[in-house]
Amino acid sequence: MRRFGFLLSRRWVLFLLTVLALAWVAWRLGEWQFHRLEDRQERNAVIERNETQAPVPVTEVMGVDEPLSSDEEWTRVSATGTYDVDSSVVVRYRTRDGASGVDVVVPLVLPDGTSLLVDRGWFATDNRGTTPEDVPAPPPGEVEIEGWVRIDATGDSTEVTDRSTRSISSAEIGPAIGHEVLRGFVDLRSEAPEPAEPLAPAQLPELDSGPHFFYGLQWWFFGALALFGFAYLVYDESRGGRGPVRGSRRSPPPGTEGDDGQSARSIPPSTGSMTPLTNDAAGDSRKAAARPNSSGSP
Repeated sequence: MRRFGFLLSRRWVLFLLTVLALAWVAWRLGEWQFHRLEDRQERNAVIERNETQAPVPVTEVMGVDEPLSSDEEWTRVSATGTYDVDSSVVVRYRTRDGASGVDVVVPLVLPDGTSLLVDRGWFATDNRGTTPEDVPAPPPGEVEIEGWVRIDATGDSTEVTDRSTRSISSAEIGPAIGHEVLRGFVDLRSEAPEPAEPLAPAQLPELDSGPHFFYGLQWWFFGALALFGFAYLVYDESRGGRGPVRGSRRSPPPGTEGDDGQSARSIPPSTGSMTPLTNDAAGDSRKAAARPNSSGSP
């Protein structure tokens, strides 16, 4: 156990706590993604079940004081009434296939005097924040509509200003237009008689599982990677911090150079040369002691 005694040092304890915290966060984020996957699968099941059923009268599902449940969303309903065009509200910042536009919400006044908010569809505009003045009008007179029940949005985006909003909420739109409205709203599927210029109909959400499964696996992988990295560093430190390869290259002597880039000691070459001395008077040549000649010539 002595070889692991370093784990009790302050540096390693803090390191361990950091790794454990990161692993716990990664685990929780993975669980969150899998919970989102379950929610999406439940929503898909509700949509598939409700969209295949025959439409029912809107008052059987929606009411003035009765909030909608998640199981009731996407139920097909029908209603008959008259559109109040002057109380229309546009929903800003709605895009389709990269094009900017708005959704148009018009209250349908029912025979009992209450109103049903109907999202009639999407209308293209030049600017996503524009409030258009030339929105195509709905059919005049009595109209029979069919559509899907939707739950109110929440948050600051539901605020209504100058008959425009960013998200649809009957709790905000009703008081803004002075109507007693049913809770929730309806995405229009069809209306009779048909309008002179129809809007792009509402789009059902995609019924796939989304990326949540793979996102969850990624977070769990990151957590496992943090724990594995810590375990490897502990193992490496217990072996003296030498890494997976034992031993090291022996350092060359000071002043020498090997292939590792150290400079070697070199001896500068002499500028002189060694030449024999001759005796011209004797007519012969004898070798004498050589001595350096700094000029490099005899």
